[in-house]
Amino acid sequence: MSLFDMSGQVALITGSSRGIGKAIAEEMAEHGAKVVISSRKQDACDAVAAEINAKYGAGTAIAVGANISSKEDLQHLVDETRKAFGKITALVCNAASNPYYGPSAGISDDQFRKIMDNNILSNHWLIHMVAPEMCERGQGSVTIVSSVGGLKASTVIGAYCISKAADMQMARNLADEFGPKGVRVNCIAPGLIKTDFARALWENPDTLEISTRRSSLRRIGEPYEIAGAAVFLASKAGGFTTGQTIVIDGGNTISGG
Repeated sequence: MSLFDMSGQVALITGSSRGIGKAIAEEMAEHGAKVVISSRKQDACDAVAAEINAKYGAGTAIAVGANISSKEDLQHLVDETRKAFGKITALVCNAASNPYYGPSAGISDDQFRKIMDNNILSNHWLIHMVAPEMCERGQGSVTIVSSVGGLKASTVIGAYCISKAADMQMARNLADEFGPKGVRVNCIAPGLIKTDFARALWENPDTLEISTRRSSLRRIGEPYEIAGAAVFLASKAGGFTTGQTIVIDGGNTISGG
C-alpha cells in the first residue's frame, strides 16, 4: 500500500469549489478518500462534487455549502459530513478572504475585522468542531492553507499577511496541544498561484513580473502543485510531520534575485 493512500479517510476541505481547494479535493479523491466540497455557493459545490463522482464513483464526494463567517454554517457542515460518512479524518482549512488591496492606512475597520474573522477565527471554530473526535480516535490531521505572505512584508495585502502568520502560529499551538492524542496540525504556505483568489496579483503585469523575477523557477504556480503536499500531510507519509509550515513558492522566499 502506498504511503500516500487515503482509502478509508474522509476529508473535509473548505473553499473547495475552485482553485487550490478544488485541486486538493480532486487529488485526495484520486488517492482514495471520500471528500466534502464546501464553499459559499451550493451550486458551485454541487458541480465539483458531480465531477468527482463521475470520475471516481458515486458517493466519493458530497457538497455542503457553508459561509466560513458563520459558526452555525460551519457546525452544519461538520454535522452533514458526519451524517454522510460517519467521521472526519482529515480537515483542510483552505477558505479565506481578502477584501482589500492597498496600503495599510486605507483599510477600513470592517475590512480588517473580516480578514481576521474569516482567516483566523473561522479556522479556530472549525478545528475545534472536528478535533475532539480525532483526539478520541487517536488519529487525524488538520491542514491550514496559509501563505508565504505570513513570512514576508507586504505593502498591499498587509492585513491578509498578518492573518496568515497567525495561522502558522495556530498550527504550532494546536500541534503541541493535540499531538499527545495522535492528531497532527500543519500549514501549507503557497506562493503566488494562478487562482481567481490571487487574480489581482498575477493579472497585473508589473506584479507578475516582480514575482516571477524573484522566483527561482521564474514562474507562478498552479493549484495542483499545492495538492500533493496536502495529500502528504493527510496520509501515512506525513505521519511524523506536525506543527510545520511547508512553503511551496517556486523558490520565491529563498531566491536572491
